[in-house]
Amino acid sequence: MQEQTTQTIPVDADMARLDALAKLMDSQFRIPGTQMRFGLDGLLGLIPYVGDLTGFVVSMILMATMVRRGAGVGIMLRMMSNFVLDALIGSIPLLGDLFDFGYKANRRNVQLLKAYYASGKKRPSAAWSMVMLAFMFVGFMMLLIWATWKLAALIAAWIFNMF
Repeated sequence: MQEQTTQTIPVDADMARLDALAKLMDSQFRIPGTQMRFGLDGLLGLIPYVGDLTGFVVSMILMATMVRRGAGVGIMLRMMSNFVLDALIGSIPLLGDLFDFGYKANRRNVQLLKAYYASGKKRPSAAWSMVMLAFMFVGFMMLLIWATWKLAALIAAWIFNMF
């Protein structure tokens, strides 16, 4: 009699860890009697600053894994836009808490990563991606400083024109 052998597909440890973390943060618990799921991100978001700090730490874990494995600037920007949207709207009292329960940025980012790595496309080195992000960050900061300066000048002119 021949033995049947089953071939096991190796599980990517990084992705398994990120999947578990995204589940814990976004969909670990279910509201009884419904299909609605939520995680620690929504619960911790109810505590001022604690939820924001926890979300930031999880975001950094996702980004660090992505950089270590090599990711393009496009995927990094898409993931960062999910983090930023979650953080900006999540900072609004009550509305932000409701948003945290529904948006699930961590789950979205893990799905983006899975699709990106499964695509088989050539990936740039992490160093190149980080250099590009650094340039974009510096450019954004310069734009933000310029806009703040212009806004301050407008407000100052408005105040001085009042007198």
